[in-house]
Amino acid sequence: MFVDRIKVFVQAGKGGRGCVSFRREKFVPKGGPDGGDGGRGGNVILRADRHVDNLTNLFYEPIIRAKSGGHGKGKKMMGRAGADKVVKVPLGTIVYPANGNGTNKSRVEQPIVDLTRDGEEFVLCRGGAGGKGNVHFKSSRNRAPRQYTEGGEGEEGYFRLELRTIADAGLVGYPNAGKSTLLRKISAARPKVAAYPFTTLHPIVGVIEFPGYQRATIADIPGLIEGAHRGLGLGHEFLRHITRCRVLMFVIDVAGSEGRNPVEDLQNLRREIDLYDPALSSRPWLIVANKMDLPDAKKNLKAVQERFPKIKILPTSAAIGEGMDALKKTLAAEIMGDKHIVAAGI
Repeated sequence: MFVDRIKVFVQAGKGGRGCVSFRREKFVPKGGPDGGDGGRGGNVILRADRHVDNLTNLFYEPIIRAKSGGHGKGKKMMGRAGADKVVKVPLGTIVYPANGNGTNKSRVEQPIVDLTRDGEEFVLCRGGAGGKGNVHFKSSRNRAPRQYTEGGEGEEGYFRLELRTIADAGLVGYPNAGKSTLLRKISAARPKVAAYPFTTLHPIVGVIEFPGYQRATIADIPGLIEGAHRGLGLGHEFLRHITRCRVLMFVIDVAGSEGRNPVEDLQNLRREIDLYDPALSSRPWLIVANKMDLPDAKKNLKAVQERFPKIKILPTSAAIGEGMDALKKTLAAEIMGDKHIVAAGI
């Protein structure tokens, strides 16, 4: 089960109540007030963890509460502080305030926090302060105070957590273009591969190893169709995952085995990306002309080259592993720069 967007209710712990107590010891008459303060309530903390890849844990725990603080005690003893509730979330998690009706306004709302570094923490709701014991209320006129204060209420609210996959490169393409097979060939990821569309139902991130102990991450985004920016197909649910990719790799079926024109496919994909987020149009991109082992591939490749003469086009055949070395070399140059390529001897 893959969850990349969820609404949760968060409540920090309440502070403990202050204590009303008077010192009672042998040979100490009228010892005076000695009621301690209550402990603070626990905080709710989000922690980015690279070992977590989605928000499934919050699907089963949509109500997150921290412990309340302990009450104060006599002899000026403070109550125990409430334990913090630490929630692990994947890298790339963005937190938004959730409105009452639960509608998605993430593209207009300002995010509260964006957790992108491993181990990064953010206090989402702070626990309430502990109440004061009667020792704080003594004075020359009030020798035996019986006043105390209740602990403060912890912060609470509804929040929407949204995951945007962090990857160096993203594979974008129509269903059955060969993105999953390509990811299998160049990384250790094992996405599902089958002879029908929409086999990839959620983003899958693979790691590519380069010489010189360098590596990069590449994300397989579920197949897009025309109108994805309006919510059509499956890919619209995951378009936001490519907003963090430094390089976009458009994988096309250059052989036209699905009965589509490769040039039109690429134009439609570029248009969908631009309509979803115009800033993505200026992102570095290249073309992976896949399925070169099938008939008509070479003829269609020339048409693609004529239509996009200034864009890098990499002929590949993921099914038989053809062109994988050239793809890795180009990807390393795009992500890490030419200096790394020379130093690593790729």
